[in-house]
Amino acid sequence: MSLQDDLHAVRRSLDELTRKVERLEQQAGRRPAAGPRTGSAPPDPARMVTVPDTPYDSSLWTDSDDEGLGARDRRAP
Repeated sequence: MSLQDDLHAVRRSLDELTRKVERLEQQAGRRPAAGPRTGSAPPDPARMVTVPDTPYDSSLWTDSDDEGLGARDRRAP
């Protein structure tokens, strides 16, 4: 089988999987029957969290280890 044949087979399988998932979602009543999806729904403003641009208080990190490096006062085995 050539690479092109493999790509076509993968695309057919993906299309079939998409159709089956949409059919299951319709049967479960999660969304009404519709055409192909063109994008995602806009975010719900009630669920959005504002993150301030101000720096965090450095005292929050005084006893923390460096990510992936371990504790400062110990050596790696």
